[in-house]
Amino acid sequence: MPDWRRSGLFWLWLAVLVVALDLLTKWIVDSTLIYYQRIPVIEGLFDITLAYNPGAAFSFLAGAGGWQRWFFIAVAVGVSVMLLVWLARLQREKWLEAAGLSLILGGALGNLYDRIVHGHVVDFILVHWQDTWYFPAFNVADSAITVGAVLLIVDMFRPSGKEST
Repeated sequence: MPDWRRSGLFWLWLAVLVVALDLLTKWIVDSTLIYYQRIPVIEGLFDITLAYNPGAAFSFLAGAGGWQRWFFIAVAVGVSVMLLVWLARLQREKWLEAAGLSLILGGALGNLYDRIVHGHVVDFILVHWQDTWYFPAFNVADSAITVGAVLLIVDMFRPSGKEST
């Protein structure tokens, strides 16, 4: 087992931060709003709302009858283990890759907690254009996964062997 101070495991603090921020924001929204209540933040563009998603991204398999909860739990556990192994084998200096992996791990763990404890994921960020177009509601964990994936893509296109500080 590599020394965590020299491996990508050093970046686990970022995953812990994502989980904490994700669970805190979900708790605040879930304890103060009623289901589908909307609070405009930027009129016609951005609202806070309370929604539950028993499925995956874009409510994929949301109406599948309940088995999908256990499937998504198994996938999240498997992916989390894979990300931990990847981080453990990664050099600490590969900060962009490690940050991306840690953001994805934190987001996966935040949504995993919801699936295990609540049976669904709490979503609350609603982006829309007026009342004509709506992006599916999402949360901090989903945002961290997306930003983490973008960081990994950016890292793939960087010249190898040239880590910037």
